[in-house]
Amino acid sequence: MKYNAVTEELLQELRQVVGEKYVKTDPSVLDIYKADESLAPSYWVMPEVVVLPADARETAEIVKLANRYKVPLTPRGAGTSVSCGAVPAQGGIVVLTERMNRILECSEEGMYMVVEAGVRTADIQALAKSKGLMYAGDPCSADSCLIGGNLATNAGGNKAVRYGTTRNQVYSVEVVLPNGKIATFGSTLKKCSTGFCLDQLIIGSEGTLGIITKATLKLVPLSPFHVDVLAVFTKLSDAAEAVPKIVKAGINPTSVEFMDVSFVRSACEYCKLDLPHKEDGYYDIITIEAFNEAELDEKTEKLMKICEECHATDVVEADDRVWSVRRNCLESTRTYSKVGTSEDLVVPVTKIADCIKTLMEESRKYDFRPFCLAHAGDGNIHFQILKCDMSDEDWEKQLEQFRAVAYPYVYSLGGRLSGEHGIGLKRLKYMEKYTDPVELEFMKTIKQAVDPNWIMNPGKVIEP
Repeated sequence: MKYNAVTEELLQELRQVVGEKYVKTDPSVLDIYKADESLAPSYWVMPEVVVLPADARETAEIVKLANRYKVPLTPRGAGTSVSCGAVPAQGGIVVLTERMNRILECSEEGMYMVVEAGVRTADIQALAKSKGLMYAGDPCSADSCLIGGNLATNAGGNKAVRYGTTRNQVYSVEVVLPNGKIATFGSTLKKCSTGFCLDQLIIGSEGTLGIITKATLKLVPLSPFHVDVLAVFTKLSDAAEAVPKIVKAGINPTSVEFMDVSFVRSACEYCKLDLPHKEDGYYDIITIEAFNEAELDEKTEKLMKICEECHATDVVEADDRVWSVRRNCLESTRTYSKVGTSEDLVVPVTKIADCIKTLMEESRKYDFRPFCLAHAGDGNIHFQILKCDMSDEDWEKQLEQFRAVAYPYVYSLGGRLSGEHGIGLKRLKYMEKYTDPVELEFMKTIKQAVDPNWIMNPGKVIEP
């Protein structure tokens, strides 16, 4: 697909839409937006201009200009993507949503919140909690990520095993379509069978079908009783095999997180925290919620029994230190290497133990440094793979060799390439390779129909 360069004429029109202050062309500013949080410099691309609209109307005018001038645009929130989803693959315009940062309404009676795309996820969580409610979307980057990015990638996180991913927390979205029209898809209804479910089509489309500018989010009652449990294992097999047993036990855990010994060690060192068996332990972190103490005690007792049967070395209550270590896992590895990749594999929960054991064993055949953690309760496995003491050529070669084994294996289990990070630019060629051709053709048909100029986040998810 051939695009035009950003011209001075286009810049002048953009300034008329958002004001000169919010059109950025300084090279030092543009350099910030060539990358996201992935450790993948080979994918970085410099935008030609960064624009900050104040609302859906200004966003719509930017989209219309992009169509008229045939210039690509890339929606971007906080840039916490690790799949190069916010990288401007074809240059052009980066549309930042950070000025759209208002919480417009929080209804305690209706249990919903109306927010603009640039609101920080942690602020949504905090306001809901102050009202005795909870926003259940909880990506590990909640302190920095913006809700628009969560919606665009269908972010998962720690509570997905009980409450589902971001798409399960949404009533409706306001979106600027690729033709510049503004639409609201969905409504504050418990059920609806009136036409296509367009809000769910937009959520998870990674900005390829439109720019989300506002959303109405579902809130749930805040459970008055909960406990966080840390189960420590000295064997990988025991920690992995405990997961499906916990999920099937009827205790309905809010989260079941797994950390391998390498992540435990690196995150403890990074956070300067001394946790049990930090040098040789595999961690399962389990959260249980209840609405009365008797229910909580019963569920906790069942959990303790399962952990003991799976040969846990220690089972203790997890405090804030444990969650600090879990949230800083990925950041902790950057002290070892500035180049790496984060795999985001997902398999059925019943297959997660086999998958973790098989791929950890496979990873030991290579010279790169692997770390493994998982949102184990919903089958989402992250391999953080670091380039250490390797040439660039060996790094790329061995990474491809690992993926040539890992991806077909995951698909043989009924799994997929991404559970929550999205396809972005980084997994584009694998999406083409491993997706069913009929499914892929249908997605391309939708994209072509709504975005015939392919200006909306090109180079992501699917190719023209």
